Amino acid sequence: MTSHLPTRRVAAALLAGLVFGLLAATPGVAHGPTPQKAEARTQIAAPADAVWKVAGAFGGIGSWHPMVKSVVATGGDAAGAERVLTLEKGELTDGLDDYDAAGRSLSYRLSKENVEALPVSFYTATLTVSDAGAGRSEVVWTARFYRGDTSNFPPDELNDEAAIAAMTGFFETGLKGLKAKVEGK
Repeated sequence: MTSHLPTRRVAAALLAGLVFGLLAATPGVAHGPTPQKAEARTQIAAPADAVWKVAGAFGGIGSWHPMVKSVVATGGDAAGAERVLTLEKGELTDGLDDYDAAGRSLSYRLSKENVEALPVSFYTATLTVSDAGAGRSEVVWTARFYRGDTSNFPPDELNDEAAIAAMTGFFETGLKGLKAKVEGK
């Protein structure tokens, strides 16, 4: 009598290998969004302390950022302060996490999103002013954020590319406005 047991074992092993191979080769579609990053920087022909006097006022962003139509701020420059930014397509609310006047740096986070105003669902950002020598300064604005739609298949206007373009554009436009205000141009 001939046993088919080894043949069944071989077939089971081949089937298991095939299933594992297919799963390993399939891209993960159930994985959510990954954090994105944006960074913008500019050199300003003014001492760092003069730039910080303008950029370091958490509620003062409306005085130099062309995309910010108005700002309502509470809490001054202390951790826990809030500001409501009105942009062309709606409002965003930021909360101040850290304010370091000596280091000329402030960090904040999005506490109330509005994907129509900015196609991100969350961000943390830091603005830092440093001495660049010869009476000049460098301003660096960085953020870590998630796209506006965190589902697996976001629409184009809320995907990673839209979020990166929006955050980068917001930072670059803001730094141009800051430079113009501080340099008096």
